[in-house]
Amino acid sequence: MIIKEVRSRIIEDSRGQDTIAVCVNGGAEASSPNGKSTGEYETKSYYKSLNFCVGFLNNFRDKIEINKFDDLVKLEKAICKKLGLGNAREFGANSLYTFQSAVLKALAHEKKKELFEIIGTNRRMPFPVGNVVGGGLHSSAIKIHPNFQEFLVIPKSKRFSDNLKIMNYIYDGVKNILQNHGVNDEGAWLVSSTDEEVFDALNKAKVIAEKKFRVDIEIGIDAATSTLFKNRKYNYTDKKLNQSEQVKFVSELILNYDLSYVEDPFQERDFKNFSKLQKALGKKCLIVGDDLTATQYNRVVGAIRTKSINAMIIKPNQNGSLLELKRIFDLCRKHGVKTVLSHRSGETLDSGLADYAVGFGADYIKCGVATRWREVKLMRLAKIEKKI
Repeated sequence: MIIKEVRSRIIEDSRGQDTIAVCVNGGAEASSPNGKSTGEYETKSYYKSLNFCVGFLNNFRDKIEINKFDDLVKLEKAICKKLGLGNAREFGANSLYTFQSAVLKALAHEKKKELFEIIGTNRRMPFPVGNVVGGGLHSSAIKIHPNFQEFLVIPKSKRFSDNLKIMNYIYDGVKNILQNHGVNDEGAWLVSSTDEEVFDALNKAKVIAEKKFRVDIEIGIDAATSTLFKNRKYNYTDKKLNQSEQVKFVSELILNYDLSYVEDPFQERDFKNFSKLQKALGKKCLIVGDDLTATQYNRVVGAIRTKSINAMIIKPNQNGSLLELKRIFDLCRKHGVKTVLSHRSGETLDSGLADYAVGFGADYIKCGVATRWREVKLMRLAKIEKKI
């Protein structure tokens, strides 16, 4: 396939913020989400500005031949040459990811293949990680809310379509247990409850669902503690903890509430305490890096070397390069680190994340439970399941 035409425009994400969309050779449009809770080590979203990147792509005239996934390296070299960059990611995570994704969608269309078939051969259906109750930065719309950013359910049926039913059942069940005030940016329930009250509600809904569906269901949290860490302490609504107290606190949460997944239990520079928790409870619980690793290859290498994580969040627009994403997936697979391909809080109606989860062989996908921006990805996965 020769890249003949590139069209780019500005659209709004699910929060009404501007983001980039790209179409190549008249194929399916790709777009990038925006993050609200962003890590220090993420790739910058745009080179110079969103408007600059849109204009650059609309004037992209290089007739590059792309016949397979690895040919994206030609695209990266062309961008670097035209802009004088040392690395294509300097073009911006949102702009580079969206351009590459649009190219792959066009290639899939030309070859009469599904997008996931263009990616690779490590295909698998991921387990969904559903955000049921929101807190932290994602729930600042209400005065009293849980400390932790996300309270998650992970149904473990062998069929993805069954897992969707289970997630929705628990989502509705928790609504009936906790008084809610609508939903947050990611479609999770906004509640005026303590962390403990939410854990109790989740476990209650989990027990009922396990009896009904006869399948194991796990629960977890995205603690997002970088947003809580100020003046060398973790600042909760009812206490302030130093770093050693935080290790003890998180360990007790895992044991007391039977958590199987804990994301970002420590601030984004703290490989040491991640490692302590992983050594103590890594066999029982996934210790998941997000802000710690920020989908940056060198930080993943560091996390593996220090044995800080046994799972990690991978967000395409934290990095930008789909080639780099493949390297990260391969590295995690080599070292037994579970992979969680994730959405962002400001999403678009692009369903490509589902194809990337299957094509890259992600162990899990985290893309919410409700709202049309999340459902389009879940429905795409259900459709893919029927094909494979």
